Amino acid sequence: MALKVGLVGLPNVGKSTLFNAVSQAGADAANFPFCTIDPNVGVVAVPDDRLDRLAELVRPAKVIPTAIEFVDIAGLVAGASRGEGLGNQFLAHIREVDAVCNVVRCFEDDDVVHVAGSIDPVRDIEVVTTELALKDLETVERRLERARRAAKASTKEAVRERDQLAALLDHLADGQVARTFPGELDATLVRELSLLTSKPVLYAANVAEEELGAHGEAVGNPYVEVVREIAAREGAEVVVISARVEAELAELDGAERAEYLADLGLERSGLERLIEHAYTLLGLRTFFTTGPKQVRAWTVPAGSTAPRAAREIHTDFERGFIKAEVIAYDDFDRLGSEAAARDAGRLRIEGKEYVVADGDVILFRFNV
Repeated sequence: MALKVGLVGLPNVGKSTLFNAVSQAGADAANFPFCTIDPNVGVVAVPDDRLDRLAELVRPAKVIPTAIEFVDIAGLVAGASRGEGLGNQFLAHIREVDAVCNVVRCFEDDDVVHVAGSIDPVRDIEVVTTELALKDLETVERRLERARRAAKASTKEAVRERDQLAALLDHLADGQVARTFPGELDATLVRELSLLTSKPVLYAANVAEEELGAHGEAVGNPYVEVVREIAAREGAEVVVISARVEAELAELDGAERAEYLADLGLERSGLERLIEHAYTLLGLRTFFTTGPKQVRAWTVPAGSTAPRAAREIHTDFERGFIKAEVIAYDDFDRLGSEAAARDAGRLRIEGKEYVVADGDVILFRFNV
């Protein structure tokens, strides 16, 4: 599965600069609102030391990492839910992503104009959240009108949908977002509504280069603490980044990149931390397949069974699934090969009920 993350935020918060850096897709990062009119999409390889180690041991012809897809969506302004700015396009594109990364400006720079004239993370987050919630409110109101008409027929399903939608409408009207709705919603209804505020949210606090600490924390930046407080109330993730640093890293090769990170006192790039938090947010797991032709990483939702994981490779693998030969990554790393793991009794035969663990090295057996 390809993870798709939408980069959102007000104009000139550093969103397109970050997109350019992590995807090297060349989105226009000019210093004026709405420079990114159509969504720009960049597919980025997910860094994984385990994949590198497996490739070192197996020495395949090809190494294929799993990927994350970043979508840079046009900057949002107040009134987007009513079509202000590029609101309609913005809101439509958010429906297509798995998670939302709200890039929040936490740096001062007189040369970079802020659309609202000042730096205020609380206001900026509220603008984005409010516009999404207003659009959701409109969506639920329309669906509730239909449900009320259908409920007049007194069918059990129609009455149930009407009651669920009425409770959800009250929740949204109270200024809350869909992902915090405490009531019950049928899975089919959730899928059909595709509410914008039901998407998991990750905040990227964009700071100046000199304010980025070695472990990804902010140094002397009160704006970031405000973002953390908001995220804590929502149960959201926060990543502190410097889009400018990421842009500079994107221009460097492996050795130069490592040297630059060391000079800054950084252990990992912002991209790596952003991807890690996105995986945590969505509850994703990585498994590997190995062989002389290729070593490859695959991504599945947490809790996926072996047949569900096999589907990532090909739907025929799931339909004809017989068994999975599984080696834990740590065992493969320690023993050095599939054959050695088999001889040491560290290769397990698992059936249809097996839940794939992060780092599993798997060979699927199936009927064609």
